[in-house]
Amino acid sequence: MGDSDAIDLALGALRFRDLSAAELDARLDARGIECAERHEVLETLARAGYVSDERLAHTRAAALAERGCGDALIRVDLEGRGVASELVGRALETLEAERVRAERVAARRGWSPATIRYLAARGFSEEALETFVARGVDGAIG
Repeated sequence: MGDSDAIDLALGALRFRDLSAAELDARLDARGIECAERHEVLETLARAGYVSDERLAHTRAAALAERGCGDALIRVDLEGRGVASELVGRALETLEAERVRAERVAARRGWSPATIRYLAARGFSEEALETFVARGVDGAIG
């Protein structure tokens, strides 16, 4: 397969959403593209701005945070896509504090044990949950 065929395959894979370099590499590998050719295509697309793990990390982290996900779930999602831990960390640093996101979810769902379980399942840290529990108890008492 030629370079232009590999680029066409890669661009087709990127048509609907961003993919990490690792995800795109895996897709090209599955289509039988040799390692050297995959590497060349990925470099070309990165130079052109079509592939950027940093952009993917920031946009995906923001989208997941907006949907009520905690940092742990976001980290697992991004690292599962092959994004480097350093880029994941930088993306997480740009998000609104986990505690604030947890409070927004609680305001929508109500301050209850079920909400605490929901937040834990959505990847919120123990620190965010402890703050939530303290606020909920204060609200119930006051």
